[in-house]
Amino acid sequence: MNPLTIFGEPIIDANSIEQIKRCFSAPEDRGTLTADAHYGYGHPIGGVVAYKDKISLSGVGFDIACGNKACQTNIRAADIDPEKVMDEVFRQIGFGIGRPNPKPIDHPVFDDISKATFKPQRDMMKLAMDQLGTVGSGNHFVDLFSDEEGWLWVGVHFGSRGFGHKTTMGFIALSKGKHFDEHAPEGGMDAPPILFDAASQLGQDYLAAMRLAGEYAYAGRDTVVNKVLEILGAEATVEVHNHHNFLWEEEHYGEKYYVVRKGATPAFPDQYGFVGATMGDTSVIIRGIESEKSRDGLYSTVHGAGRVMSRTKAAGKKRWRNGKIQYLSPGVVDWKQWKKDLKKQGIVLRGGGPDEAPECYKKLDDVLEYHAGTIEVVHRLKPIGVAMAAPDMYDPYKD
Repeated sequence: MNPLTIFGEPIIDANSIEQIKRCFSAPEDRGTLTADAHYGYGHPIGGVVAYKDKISLSGVGFDIACGNKACQTNIRAADIDPEKVMDEVFRQIGFGIGRPNPKPIDHPVFDDISKATFKPQRDMMKLAMDQLGTVGSGNHFVDLFSDEEGWLWVGVHFGSRGFGHKTTMGFIALSKGKHFDEHAPEGGMDAPPILFDAASQLGQDYLAAMRLAGEYAYAGRDTVVNKVLEILGAEATVEVHNHHNFLWEEEHYGEKYYVVRKGATPAFPDQYGFVGATMGDTSVIIRGIESEKSRDGLYSTVHGAGRVMSRTKAAGKKRWRNGKIQYLSPGVVDWKQWKKDLKKQGIVLRGGGPDEAPECYKKLDDVLEYHAGTIEVVHRLKPIGVAMAAPDMYDPYKD
């Protein structure tokens, strides 16, 4: 049994392969790289590691419980005006730092935060309440799709926002012997992964805090999808909801492991997942299938198409000063042309920027081919509306 399974090795950069090898802590550990993998902070995106007795903060990442939710609605895509709908989505849902026209949101997750097992999270209540139902920036989105039969779908991608980011930064500080609220250097991309002993108090505290951030992320995606359904006057008939930055306790090869997936979708037999493509390409609903290849891949698949161009190369060098963006050098992406092309395709775009243009990513179909025999495509979703943070929408939290 090979300890490392790689899907799509010809299209994965060598740095990502070397990086995941450095994430192993013992001969018993197992890992996989999905075909959309690329280099990350201490742990590659698209990287999965099964540890016998370690909890990997780096494998979960800064955006704890980032994930996707999609739902099929009871209305036809042809029966809506996507321009009007996307105007309302962009007006009523917060992208970037805040939420336009904020309204108090009540949700059971706040009761859980008030009683958090890891007590420092109780002090994050205001942050959690302010940001529930906001989407953030980067590659996070709220999209409308049409499936093969013309049914309208809603799809979203984001995580636990500032609540998860602050939790992660606090545990980085604790890992360096500091207090939870003290500042600690994050470490570079080549830094070794931060691992906690599973039996330690720190490891158990992180597990509890991560799981609560996971609840919060689920609540946020539910809230945003429900808002879009309200705008549409529609109901959900099918729902698919998964984290892809998270840690689970699972059994593989007859042994129990702590399995961390960073930018990888769990795909156990008959488990459904939503995998988003670029703003101009077809996304998919997939279902895991049983096979030797699936087992070797730790029942994991892609979470997107995978970047091939850095944000700086695409959009140019920029910096934020006093809450405003300053451009220091141009990027290579012709964003004006891309907006024209998307409009010709019938895709209504709100927000977005050159660092999210389709050319910055691999083709999702090319990536999925490398996972043949582990998943099947159940639905193909053509984008008709895309909402993302605009480049000048500041978001202090990492994707």
